[in-house]
Amino acid sequence: MNSLPNFQLLRDDRFPRSSTYSAELIAECDMGPNVLWLTEFLCEVMDLRAGMRVLDLGCGKALSSIFLAREFGVEVWATDLWISATENAQRIQREAMERQIFPIHADARDLPYAEDYFDAVVSVDAFEYFGTDSSFVGLLVKHLKPGCQIGVVNAGLIREVDEMPKEWPDDFCTFHTPEWWKRHWEITRQVKVEIADQLPNGREFWMKWNKGVGVTNDEYLTSAAGDNLGIHRIVARRVVR
Repeated sequence: MNSLPNFQLLRDDRFPRSSTYSAELIAECDMGPNVLWLTEFLCEVMDLRAGMRVLDLGCGKALSSIFLAREFGVEVWATDLWISATENAQRIQREAMERQIFPIHADARDLPYAEDYFDAVVSVDAFEYFGTDSSFVGLLVKHLKPGCQIGVVNAGLIREVDEMPKEWPDDFCTFHTPEWWKRHWEITRQVKVEIADQLPNGREFWMKWNKGVGVTNDEYLTSAAGDNLGIHRIVARRVVR
């Protein structure tokens, strides 16, 4: 269950760009760990330039798309299956970003885009829901121009496990380490991983976020088993053939 948000906890000096956004907007778009912190962490190691076409895959309530467009001047195709394009369009218009962000309702496994179309692909706290299929990366990066980047930031593991702790929900079965994702991507021969690392103190940032938005049922994170949970990013470049 959630209690009232503590807006002071929704900001942190580690993420200066994120700290300029309305706490009300951040709380409204809550679907997991702070999406702005995660997006900012990912963008630190991506080559994003004004005018690029960016696919934001599994964008949720499009806050990551708003951040990408506002901070880097890119055009964003905000693509999600769970949140309707209409709902996201209303939020995008309210933030005066409709000329840069295009909301799309689509399944990550059946994307309606041309091949070699995007200058970058990002996915924020969503990739584990569809990306564990060993053939998925190859299907996805055909929409990315050769030599361009794909970047993912997820909640995940510090160490791989053979059995999930009882405190963790069932859908944590898709969580993995950065090393697991690196191998999972590179074995396809479609991409070369440039970075696969953990956010230092990722668990603590996650707990701070939960406290800020009033999450009280987070034994998965606060128990001893939570010591194996964190935040990681994986950035790769599509192989040029």
